[in-house]
Amino acid sequence: MKKITALLLLLMLCALPLRVSALDVSAHSAVLIEAESGKIIFAKDENTRRGMASTTKIVTALVAIENMPLDTVLTVPREAVGVEGSSVYLTEGETLTLEDLLYALMLQSANDAAAVIALAVGGSIEGFADMMNEKCASLGLTDTHFENPHGLDGDSHYTTAYELALLSAYALENEDFARIVSTEKRTIETQGGNTPFRVLVNHNRLLRTYDDVIGVKTGFTKKCGRTLVSAAERDGVRLVCVTLNDGDDWRDHRAMLDLGFELYESVSIAAAGELSFDIPVVGGEAETVSVSNKEELRLTLPRDRGDITVKTELERFIYAGLPAGSRAGRARFFLDGKQIGALTLYTAEDIPKKTVKRGFFGK
Repeated sequence: MKKITALLLLLMLCALPLRVSALDVSAHSAVLIEAESGKIIFAKDENTRRGMASTTKIVTALVAIENMPLDTVLTVPREAVGVEGSSVYLTEGETLTLEDLLYALMLQSANDAAAVIALAVGGSIEGFADMMNEKCASLGLTDTHFENPHGLDGDSHYTTAYELALLSAYALENEDFARIVSTEKRTIETQGGNTPFRVLVNHNRLLRTYDDVIGVKTGFTKKCGRTLVSAAERDGVRLVCVTLNDGDDWRDHRAMLDLGFELYESVSIAAAGELSFDIPVVGGEAETVSVSNKEELRLTLPRDRGDITVKTELERFIYAGLPAGSRAGRARFFLDGKQIGALTLYTAEDIPKKTVKRGFFGK
């Protein structure tokens, strides 16, 4: 799976959608994207700002993981006890690791765990919300804003289905985040509280009822309705699905994921070493040097697609003295006139300089 960087996420925002209107979903807003490219497969009112309820915690977890070691031991402060909504009933003074609090956050959707995390990482609820907003801004997202780390309703607490899908695809590239949100059940230990351990069961029913689901988060408030972000991966294809205010979200997500896997496949465009060319050498013992690609290029593409073409850009010549592995050009791949990928080409062997003969005639 290609690493989703901030730059790539910005490019995703410009991706042309491949919209399919064959589905009838109950959600007020919905979107299904191919995670690698951000391309829209199915969408319904995907750019309208709406409340996201506890799917907020996707960004809460991501910001925490990026800013604090998971083995940090945190003490529950008074301000985090008795937070409205879902809870694991933390008590003042008990201690847990950040990692265990993240399991409580993402499996049990614990608002009190969200408060502990926010106070520890951001110094205050407001300070942590600022960090969440800064993260979104750094990714080029303009229709997402947070007031708190747990998702309780707020006038300026909103996202869109599409931006929440992009955020989730980005978060899933973090191995710790992906491991936590794909966990069905977890027992965590605490010190100094009313109980020595807690058993957490993931609220995401799709982890148990739909093959290949790898996360990510449920949510609900009376104002927002039911919200759900799911992700699934099959045969190299990763999909992310989001519904906001959806009374039949389990069914809708199954239908949307089925559609995505029906339409997309993972394709090997070029195996490692498959591309091979000879380039002239100046001043070398050999007249030419072989160049090839070190890495495989594998992309997720529509099953119903046109022909893929390649444009090779090679150095006109290479001076002797360079080691094997020196950059010597690239190959760019196109589908329907648009670039879909590229591979760098490297020299396959050392390029020794021509030996100069010694003695009178050599001079």
